[in-house]
Amino acid sequence: MTDLATPAADDRVVELDIGGMTCASCAMRIEKKLNRLDGVTATVNYATERARVSAPVGVDDPELIATVEAAGYRAQLPPPPAAAGAAEAAGATPVEARADAELRSLRTRLIAAIALSVPVILLAMIPALQFTYWQWASLALAAPVVTWAAWPFHRSALVNLRHGAATMDTLVSLGVSAAFLWSLYALFLGTAGTPGMVHGFEFTVAPSDGASNLYLEVAAGVTMFVLLGRYLEKRSKRAAGAALRALIELGAKDVAVLRDGVESRIPVEQLAVGDAFVVRPGEKIATDGVVVEGRSAVDASLVTGESVPVEVETGDAVIGATVNAGGRLVVRATRVGADTQLAQMARLVEDAQAGKAEVQRLADRVAGVFVPIVILIAIATLGVWFGAGFPPAAAFTAAVAVLIIACPCALGLATPTALLVGTGRGAQLGVLIKGPEVLESTRRVDTIVLDKTGTVTSGRMSLAGVHAADGVDEADLLRLAGSLEHASEHPVAKAIADGAAARVGGLPTPESFENRPGLGVHGIVDGHLVLVGRRALLAEWAIDPDPEVEASAAAAEAEGRTVVVVAWDGRVRGALTVADAVKATSADAVGRLRRLGLEPILLTGDNATVARQVAAEVGIEQVIADVLPADKAAVVARLQEEGRTVAMVGDGVNDAAALAQADLGIAMGTGSDVAIEAADLTLVRGDLLAAVDAIRLSRRTLGIIRGNLFWAFAYNVAAIPLAALGLLNPMLAGAAMAFSSVFVVGNSLRLRAFRSAVPAPRA
Repeated sequence: MTDLATPAADDRVVELDIGGMTCASCAMRIEKKLNRLDGVTATVNYATERARVSAPVGVDDPELIATVEAAGYRAQLPPPPAAAGAAEAAGATPVEARADAELRSLRTRLIAAIALSVPVILLAMIPALQFTYWQWASLALAAPVVTWAAWPFHRSALVNLRHGAATMDTLVSLGVSAAFLWSLYALFLGTAGTPGMVHGFEFTVAPSDGASNLYLEVAAGVTMFVLLGRYLEKRSKRAAGAALRALIELGAKDVAVLRDGVESRIPVEQLAVGDAFVVRPGEKIATDGVVVEGRSAVDASLVTGESVPVEVETGDAVIGATVNAGGRLVVRATRVGADTQLAQMARLVEDAQAGKAEVQRLADRVAGVFVPIVILIAIATLGVWFGAGFPPAAAFTAAVAVLIIACPCALGLATPTALLVGTGRGAQLGVLIKGPEVLESTRRVDTIVLDKTGTVTSGRMSLAGVHAADGVDEADLLRLAGSLEHASEHPVAKAIADGAAARVGGLPTPESFENRPGLGVHGIVDGHLVLVGRRALLAEWAIDPDPEVEASAAAAEAEGRTVVVVAWDGRVRGALTVADAVKATSADAVGRLRRLGLEPILLTGDNATVARQVAAEVGIEQVIADVLPADKAAVVARLQEEGRTVAMVGDGVNDAAALAQADLGIAMGTGSDVAIEAADLTLVRGDLLAAVDAIRLSRRTLGIIRGNLFWAFAYNVAAIPLAALGLLNPMLAGAAMAFSSVFVVGNSLRLRAFRSAVPAPRA
């Protein structure tokens, strides 16, 4: 989900990298300018410094860029993937290079401001340090700070003034300039320049003779503190986006491709769909593909968050950027470049970070009108103090404090920084949040509907039980049946063969084999005529059933399991049961979902017997079974009509409509692309514990956003009256304003410490 209105059929979505923004008011101004273009809908994110624009075909990219530049900011199209890749190889993308240059410039100005401002502040605050001409020394030290170090604020204020706008920089520039100009007046035209003049520092505004008051420490100190806040903010924003950059950089840089039987190493960008490439132990798999040769364990923890390596062999799909932890593999590429799962993950994360939650849209609206209101409050403060008969210096100091304390940096950063960190951390844990609106949905959800196959269960048949007849060794039963079934491609046969191999080791090769579609298989193994299949197959061979085996088989079938009977040498030797096994973590995940306040409901197209068996195994009480794929969305709608707020977890094409209908759609990333597209959250891991992580992380991120906004609003609401009443020195106001921004960003960065749900130890 994005913040954009749904574009018309012929609209296109354009992303622009924006430069020169200094606060949320800047983002609001660019948004307004772009949205005034005919048919254009735009959203600008201050934290990501990116605009997302839905524009009709008639509005071209140069017009969009010109509109942003006309507002006084920089804009450019992001580099194409190939150019971005080349830039990364060279060290940094153009946008990152520009951001690094801005950071270096800020750091240089900050260091100079600290070196020059600290002596000015100490001289102003400590009368014992005030030598005969201290005030003139303070002027010499403060002048470079107010002019050169504070130039970014002055330049931004002038640019915005030319466009009839005011931003946070307008407040800073006005406050710093007013303090400095008043000091010049006091030094050159008043009595403050008198040799030996002494004055102390007060935390509050006091009535005094304005002609003898210096505010050089205010001008220099505010500049220093605001620069410090801006520098820490920009550094923190870079840190907040580190998870996404790390995600993008996970992929392999080169690959050993096989063409015409010759192995050669090429950059991964040159790999094409259908190419076969070699992955040696310890190497990253270059792109999404299918194993065509070899067997190995693949460590997918970097991409999916799964801690246990997954065994793969010929025919299994593998994901790009996962690590080959075992033997040599030959993989055929199925998706490359922007189509890979890693690229899609990065795209989803970027889309989520670019969007805005409802709380952020409210904050943006407030920030858009905040600066003009603050200027009016400052003017009113000045007038009231004058009207009450206070000296000009006291009135001026209170007005400057209002200007400085009110800068709405924290307001503009409250949501974007939390989203940056939250979505980035989610991506590292295998949880992709499609948009910020999703966060608000997770808070309200009280019911979670779980699809059975592929969600609660593995979605693959596996050997669930072995029932050997009297006098038959279980290992012999598995070895002979598994050997015969290994030659079959049927899913039930594969489950038996894999289960037998896992339990008894190597399987002998059948001397003969025949498949009977719909009945089973028979053949010669180790000199025995072996039959594995339905009872009808045994009846054809006139083999009588075994009462004990029949009883075991009937009990298994009553639980909804598939039963295969095994016979050799004319006698029934046992039965094997096959079922869609419940995932090892499903029961633990259901328990955790309950503790999060969600009522789990199992929804499946399977019969009620099977559904109740699975539900009982994982601890779900409410079951809705025998549901046709087309009716799943109707079930979700019915629950919503009952007043519930519903989350739906699914993985198949048949779940897509229900995922879209639900208040919160959660798709297993191991499922179909259609399901993933319809969902709000995507779980890269095929594990219900990831759903627990998704809801916990979303709620934690929303909590951080709300805490940030409360701090930002409360800070301004409380501080502006204090400043207007003269209870706050302007320099302290500047320090408090800078601290508020740093606090908000630091609070958001706490999300980087979010930990995944650890599976509970089995009893």
